[in-house]
Amino acid sequence: MKEPPIRIGHGFDLHVLADNRKLILGGIVIPFDQGLIGHSDADCVIHSLSDALLGAAGLPDIGNLFPDDEPEYKNMESSIILKKVVNEIKKTGYACTNADLTIIAQKPKLNEYIPEMKCNLGKILNISPNLIGIKATTHEKIGSLGRSEGIASHAVCLISKILV
Repeated sequence: MKEPPIRIGHGFDLHVLADNRKLILGGIVIPFDQGLIGHSDADCVIHSLSDALLGAAGLPDIGNLFPDDEPEYKNMESSIILKKVVNEIKKTGYACTNADLTIIAQKPKLNEYIPEMKCNLGKILNISPNLIGIKATTHEKIGSLGRSEGIASHAVCLISKILV
């Protein structure tokens, strides 16, 4: 069967907030008194986008590519994860052509950091920042996200067959 010229993927990630950690979202440091806990830098934005890309290509998730029980990945910058994912997608003959993300965080307010996140992700994905949508919303003080216990991110992406 011939592969379709476009494919879509969805990813989700969630991390707990804690003291004595940098808050990194979309590959940039956000000034805040807490950061996310994880084996890597816990950038849930990049993690959800990476899983969306891998899912669109029918590949295993980032947990398979970067197991959290491997010491070599401890405190790894998630931008490195996304770069590797982009290369894995390229090997399948596809490239990302569009991404849309929603960050769920009661705190901190993120709107002023979105343009920088879009530029950073655009560089890694090799697409224009205007092809990346990022929205930040709260959880309306409902549940663990609403109590500011963590931050979550949903991502959808479109990958297209690379024309040679």
